[in-house]
Amino acid sequence: MKKIGLTLFLLVVWIGLHAQAKSGKSVTSVPFKNYWTKAPERTPSDFSVDAPLMGNGDLTMSVGFQDNRLRFYLSKNDFWRLRSQADGLSGPRVVGFVDLEIDGFTNAGFTAVQLIKNGITTCQLKKGEQSIESRSWVSATGNLIFIEVNSPDKDAKITVSLTAPQNRQAILKTGNKNDLFWLTRAFTDSVDIPTEVAVALKMFNYKGETITIQPGKKLRMALAVESKFKKTDPLGYVQKRLTAFNSNSEAELLKEHNQWWQNYWNRSSVTIEDTVLMKSWYQGLYTMAACSGDPKFPPGLFGWTTNDTPAWNGDYHLNYNFQAPFYSLCSSNHLEQIEPHDQPLLDFMPRGEYYGKNATKTRGIMYPVGIGPLGIEVTRNFAVGGYQTNDDIEFEGLFYGQRSNAAYGLINMAQQWRCTYDIEYGKKIYPYALAVASFWEDYLKFENGRYVIYGDAIHEGSGKDKNPVLSLGLIRNALDLMIDLSSALKRDEERQPKWRDILAKLSEFPIQQRNGRDVFRYSEEGVDWVDGNGLGIQQIFPCNAITPDSKPELLAVARNTIDVMQRWHDQNTSNSFFAAAIRVGYDSSVVLKELHKYSLHTFPNGFQLDNPHGIENSCTVTNAINEMFCMSVANVIRIFSHFPNNQKGSFNNIRTWGGFLVSARITNGVISNVLLLSEKGKLCTMVNPWPGKKIILVRNSKPGEVVYGDRITFKTSVNEKIELKSE
Repeated sequence: MKKIGLTLFLLVVWIGLHAQAKSGKSVTSVPFKNYWTKAPERTPSDFSVDAPLMGNGDLTMSVGFQDNRLRFYLSKNDFWRLRSQADGLSGPRVVGFVDLEIDGFTNAGFTAVQLIKNGITTCQLKKGEQSIESRSWVSATGNLIFIEVNSPDKDAKITVSLTAPQNRQAILKTGNKNDLFWLTRAFTDSVDIPTEVAVALKMFNYKGETITIQPGKKLRMALAVESKFKKTDPLGYVQKRLTAFNSNSEAELLKEHNQWWQNYWNRSSVTIEDTVLMKSWYQGLYTMAACSGDPKFPPGLFGWTTNDTPAWNGDYHLNYNFQAPFYSLCSSNHLEQIEPHDQPLLDFMPRGEYYGKNATKTRGIMYPVGIGPLGIEVTRNFAVGGYQTNDDIEFEGLFYGQRSNAAYGLINMAQQWRCTYDIEYGKKIYPYALAVASFWEDYLKFENGRYVIYGDAIHEGSGKDKNPVLSLGLIRNALDLMIDLSSALKRDEERQPKWRDILAKLSEFPIQQRNGRDVFRYSEEGVDWVDGNGLGIQQIFPCNAITPDSKPELLAVARNTIDVMQRWHDQNTSNSFFAAAIRVGYDSSVVLKELHKYSLHTFPNGFQLDNPHGIENSCTVTNAINEMFCMSVANVIRIFSHFPNNQKGSFNNIRTWGGFLVSARITNGVISNVLLLSEKGKLCTMVNPWPGKKIILVRNSKPGEVVYGDRITFKTSVNEKIELKSE
């Protein structure tokens, strides 16, 4: 995605209050706080966040304040206007707002703090000697929201309303029955798939829309939210849910909520002396847990939808933006949060086959730049003019000349397969992976002993580039994955020789000289270099086409490219730049220094400043730390291979290729406590954590064999626990 100067938009989106661009609302938050100073064992309980975002992976909520109104923005991953047209009217839509208008609090001071351990959020309003406090959370185990409001100093008059923005495409209904407020919002006219959502709100200890809160008597309310995709009668469901609900029910649900989050954080953990980085590691994973959990509806570009006009239609932008926030979820052992990634890509296959057949005369699939859920194509029939030209649109699809979008969709699928070797998952993604391979079999040209890519723009609208480095990397990832899947599933094995031939003879990555040094060229012919994007290193990561085991001269070119680019804080692709630098052995002290700066270059909730592309950078730090601590690529595990020896650190349950969960610690350059759980019983290959020393394998607490060498390989059994000790 290209850069767009949207300074106001950036501010609004990153604090999770996109709707404010229209309403004029803004947020004031307290400055960044460093909540702890040392690096002994820490947990998410040690961290809190300002300008918070809440959610359970399906239902999401953000909060802001202006004038005298505290507003809670409700959104839901499966609430879209679903029409395959680039008319600006399709995309995710806000569910509604809960507004608390407080008399006498115009232009009051506002702060908000959130606990990362469970998402519970506290807001404080201060006007003169009086304060108002709110506490809110979205249940992790059901689509319920709880809000309580306290006026500790004196009586406060508050008007509560449940509303939604005016939109001529939306059907909005509201009502109040027996002090149960409700709202439904639907898009059913001129759509491909109708959608509807319902909200009910119940107050426990006050009645009416306008109430006076007394000191010592908090206003307590609950909301239930559901869509027609989940319940045939969403309004009846949410009303019934709250009718039988009482204030005592919250305590039990809070217990379940906290248990869910505790289980989530137990999946993996890290400690690192740089407290800023450690906070960012947890914060990124919190963000993805809050917005990614619905198996059929992953989060759109911005994660949280707070109005009806998100930029780029809030779509699934397929030339990296959609995929990027998921990069670290496998290594962090959060498979539930990565699961939603695949479904829109699988659902779009029939249309992708149409484009392959008609636009490029190939088998397989070719995908446009932006899609939605359930096979919807929100960029279809895009108007020509301005940024878009006639060459960008083919058979109604907006491609910008790029052929790589479907192959990019395999990045996270390949990672999940390699990190789990789950046969059922392999069966699920196989048709998609095979379709990508079929496309490139037909699209590549074989000439002069090599396979060549023609007419494939590396950037949106960059022209008919030859051999773009990104596509060269994506093809290698796709065919390597296909050979692995085909062998594991015993399917299409007769096609493997063709895939191996392409891998053996695919064009090399083009190289040029800049500043007197050999660096990668963005394409062999066409675009040579771009100063505002890091696509020139994505063949390293996330494509895995260049690894620490690549030829030394290729790694030298890769490090030169990182050094010349310096895209640590780029609007596009910083999320892959750090990992690429780590993969090729770039100076670890520089990487950590830049990662620290990156972690501070944020809004209080961790979202990057000066980046208009939503949640794509949520787990940049998480991914980089995982790579530094436990790099796993091409079935080789490297523990602390790119981490300074003068720093302390530890990690638990980082998931690696081969289906292993690995834990270890480093102190003063000495690695210890190396533990491995083998889920699938596969052969394990690891760079020796103690160079020159023999290693004792302790299998299920019993001493086993001794292995040695710079690189060790040993057999494992299903669910076997292995401790590695230096002799």
